[in-house]
Amino acid sequence: MIKRKQTRALNVGGVQIGGGAPVSVQSMTTTRTHDVEGTLDQIRELAAAGCEIIRIACPTPKDAAALPDIVKGSPIPVITDIHFQSAYVFKSLEAGVAAVRVNPGNIASLSDDLPAICTQAKERGIPMRIGINAGSLDAEILQKYGGEAGADALVEAALKEAAQFERQDFYDFAISVKHHDPLVMIEAYQKLSARGDWPLHLGVTEAGPEFQGTIKSATAFGVLLHQGIGDTIRVSLSADPVQEVRVGLEILRSLGLKKRELEIISCPTCGRVEADVIELAQRVEAALEGRAELKQRTLRVAVMGCVVNGPGEARAADIGVAGGRDKGIIFVKGEVVETVDNEQIIPVLLRYIDQILAE
Repeated sequence: MIKRKQTRALNVGGVQIGGGAPVSVQSMTTTRTHDVEGTLDQIRELAAAGCEIIRIACPTPKDAAALPDIVKGSPIPVITDIHFQSAYVFKSLEAGVAAVRVNPGNIASLSDDLPAICTQAKERGIPMRIGINAGSLDAEILQKYGGEAGADALVEAALKEAAQFERQDFYDFAISVKHHDPLVMIEAYQKLSARGDWPLHLGVTEAGPEFQGTIKSATAFGVLLHQGIGDTIRVSLSADPVQEVRVGLEILRSLGLKKRELEIISCPTCGRVEADVIELAQRVEAALEGRAELKQRTLRVAVMGCVVNGPGEARAADIGVAGGRDKGIIFVKGEVVETVDNEQIIPVLLRYIDQILAE
């Protein structure tokens, strides 16, 4: 069991962040925010994939004008992402967003506007996120560290901004200290976590294309979450944001931080294998994805390529199949129950799964 660090609790549109609440998964829309219907369509798609909080960009007056309709139509809490102009922070607060993320490194007017921002945010019960990024650190801090946006520079920037908010008697905020290098990112979050009880939003910024970004994010998040650090996450991929959500959920499931609904235990292929394990595993996954019954329990399905890695190694599975050249064996809790032709594997497997889920 992972012992989570106790942090302050924030209410982000009904989703609690910190305070021992489950780690939540976020993503960000890729649409133009002023395209209200297109943005809402993507938010609905992401929510269906398991996204719990959505962040949207607000770089123009047209985007700001669209915020009330998006907030009203979104099935999940909406966070606005603000850069360069603090005027859009006020527009976001007026629109009733669930939270506002600000980047202090590139909003020159933030310090001057902070008293009014904190007053309005407190009156409306809207939390903030202080988003520190390696690519937009305060020039003074960057110069102090010789132009290197390392872990210490990120933490110093975060502490400086946190102190400014707290001087306004505003404590309802989370912090992120993102870096593209997982090792630097890990060190920054470890040091920041040791300095206070703020809820922390984990992210490897600009993690890269889907494969590379998945590995980098899983590595960094795995280390930090196992240490109890982190209250909400976003996997940043140069890919469909639905993949960000799927990867984020799988990381949390792998660490036991979210319930796994469907677990497919499948073997790698080798020279012994006479069945197409890859295709068979994909067909099983596609056949079971989205089954409503899986919201109530975890189903473990084994897909094995031969009898060597069949019932014995997959004994913990609820049900499984071991493929062969022409036939496959179906087993339940390690016991063979039926031998079927290859073309009948999926229908027969689903029949047994229906029986298991009906129990």
